[in-house]
Amino acid sequence: MEIIATAIPEVKIVVPKVFGDARGYFFESWSAARYAEAGIDCNWVQDNESKSRFGVLRGLHYQAAPYTQAKLVRVIEGAVLDVAVDIRKGSPTFGKYVAVELSAENKYQLFVPRGFAHGFVVLSEEAVFAYKCDNTYMPSHERGIAFNDPAIGIDWKVGLDKYLLSEKDSRNPLLADAELFDFNTKEYLQ
Repeated sequence: MEIIATAIPEVKIVVPKVFGDARGYFFESWSAARYAEAGIDCNWVQDNESKSRFGVLRGLHYQAAPYTQAKLVRVIEGAVLDVAVDIRKGSPTFGKYVAVELSAENKYQLFVPRGFAHGFVVLSEEAVFAYKCDNTYMPSHERGIAFNDPAIGIDWKVGLDKYLLSEKDSRNPLLADAELFDFNTKEYLQ
C-alpha cells in the first residue's frame, strides 16, 4: 500500500497493492494495522454503496457534531471525480479542496477526515461507489454545501450545463451560509 500526499495533509490518497494474473486480481481494501501505520486509524461502523449514472453529482455532504464522520471511499465499477472540501473555520486550508479520480481500474481510495464535506460526480456510463464511515448516519444531523459555490470553485471535469442532483442537494447553501466546524476548538472531532 502506498499513501499519496495531497495539498491538504489530512486528506490522503491510498493506492493498494494489487496482485493480478490470468484469473483476475486481489487486493486488501482495508487492514486496521496497515492503515493505522499510514495515519488512518478509524473504527469503521458502517459501510455504504451507491450506483449512479453519468452526470450524477452527489454532494457536498457532511454531518454536524456529534455525528461527524470520516470516510474511506472507493469505486468498484466505473469512475468518479471525488472531492473533499475543508470546512473547518480557522484551518489554514479552509474552503480548499482535493479532487481525485477514483476508478475500478486504478483502485485508489480517498480518506476524507472529519471536518470535510464530501461529494463526487460520475465520469463513466455508470459507477458503483463504496465507502466506510466511522460514525453512524444520523438524518437530523445531515448537512450540505452547494457543489457549485464560486467561493470554493470546484472544477468537476465533466463540463455539463446541468448535473443530475437530488432535490436535497439542489438546495444546499453556499459555504458562507453553511453550518461549519471550528478548527480551533476541534469540535469536528466529536
